[in-house]
Amino acid sequence: MNSNPRQLKLLDVVRGRGSATVEELADQLGVTLQTVRRDVQRLADEGLLARFHGGVRVPSSTIENIAHQQRESLHAAGKAAIARAVASQVPNDCSLIINIGTTTEAIARALMGHTGLRVITNNLNVAAIMSSNPQCEVIVAGGVVRTRDRGIIGEPAVDFIRQFKVDIALIGISGIEADGSLRDFDYREVKVAQTIIEHSREVWLAADHSKFNRPAMVELATLSQIDRLFTDRPPSDPFPALLADAGVRCDIAAN
Repeated sequence: MNSNPRQLKLLDVVRGRGSATVEELADQLGVTLQTVRRDVQRLADEGLLARFHGGVRVPSSTIENIAHQQRESLHAAGKAAIARAVASQVPNDCSLIINIGTTTEAIARALMGHTGLRVITNNLNVAAIMSSNPQCEVIVAGGVVRTRDRGIIGEPAVDFIRQFKVDIALIGISGIEADGSLRDFDYREVKVAQTIIEHSREVWLAADHSKFNRPAMVELATLSQIDRLFTDRPPSDPFPALLADAGVRCDIAAN
């Protein structure tokens, strides 16, 4: 999916409110009802919105993520800004673990100018990107390859990660809930991510603004287990207080 800026704004409005009528969206975006209906139809066809009579809402599933190809284009500018901000803070000659996600894949691209990195990953997309940098060593976890996004999951991946202790973990997430829990959809992926956190000296979370207040079924960690959060917009309440209480440094990436 290649959403235009108006459709991305429409998604942001609905996600911020939970639901909205067609009339509210037309007024918010300054476009005609016909334009909103056309955009809503396309976004609903892509599974990004759920329609009801007269309006749309956020899809209610907590058990299944949006498809990888759709996630690549969603908030792409924000993810790119986050990736640049993270890369600017990663020193040369350090060890990293990078997990599954489109934001972490953007970070991998932003790290292509670095030298002396040793990168461990359970993401074949990250491995393919980083292996193009001759100044980096890439180590790939073993396990089951999840075909929809080329992530490596399962107990073999957990056992593999346990061998290491790295300087920085760069992780993505599907949702951050208002109780400070970090959540994802696949318990097998979560087990690998929990092991990554345990075997890293610092944990940096990269999450665009759409991840706040987004529900998912499986708890991965809490904000207290994170050292730094990189996002593309200042988070709304209650997250500033939660981050402060957890001692998490919040970096807002400049677009």
